[in-house]
Amino acid sequence: MDNFEQADLTGARFHQVGLNDARFHQVYLNGARFRLVDLSGAVFREVRLTGVSIDGADVRGLTIDGVEVAPLVEAELVRRQPARALRHATDPADLCRAWTLIQDAWQQTYDDVAALPEGTTDISVDEEWTFTETLRHLVFATDAWLGAARQSTSYHPWGLAFTEFTDAASLGLDPAAAPQYAEVLKLRADRAAAVQSFLTDATPALLAEPRQGPPWADEPLTTLACLHVILDEELEHHHYATRDLTTLQSRS
Repeated sequence: MDNFEQADLTGARFHQVGLNDARFHQVYLNGARFRLVDLSGAVFREVRLTGVSIDGADVRGLTIDGVEVAPLVEAELVRRQPARALRHATDPADLCRAWTLIQDAWQQTYDDVAALPEGTTDISVDEEWTFTETLRHLVFATDAWLGAARQSTSYHPWGLAFTEFTDAASLGLDPAAAPQYAEVLKLRADRAAAVQSFLTDATPALLAEPRQGPPWADEPLTTLACLHVILDEELEHHHYATRDLTTLQSRS
């Protein structure tokens, strides 16, 4: 056997493992999956990245062959999702504009989903959330962050918390819930309308007021910061959802 066969770790699982300053030489990572991995300061030389897919990345300062990647990626994402240019707006009118653009994009996606075979919304792609589960997570995110902005939080039991949150029951969530897509769609519309109403009445003074975030938020917040989280959640999960729907359509 050669050295690679002697040290074959194919299919190994690494969870909460520190590999800081590790060195990898002639290592094969074909088909590997990384989630919640911090690669800050990592250096890659003579790397083959054919077919690599990276989503939800903080790529500040990332260079490939001397070219900084982040500005190029952001420009293309703004072209695809114009609301991204307003995701960190501070003016109430701009926030309303961003919300309208985001919900228009979601509505187009709902229309596209309606044309797909029944059951598509409950199919997972590459172990990611199904379309229905994504909407349930956005219900949860709205309950958490709009609730913080309004200083009145109530979680719907169908909400789906982010994967790393392990105490869903403490918020009144039902981990065993399995609502139908049509039911979740109605719940989602209710939350979207609530955000729209809040933004319509928002003033600069209200946006500047301090707020207590949800249990997992430990930094000082303002109303505006809470709204920015909502916009970020909407944009990123729309990106993920449409990515996976495109995969499902190609399979069909």
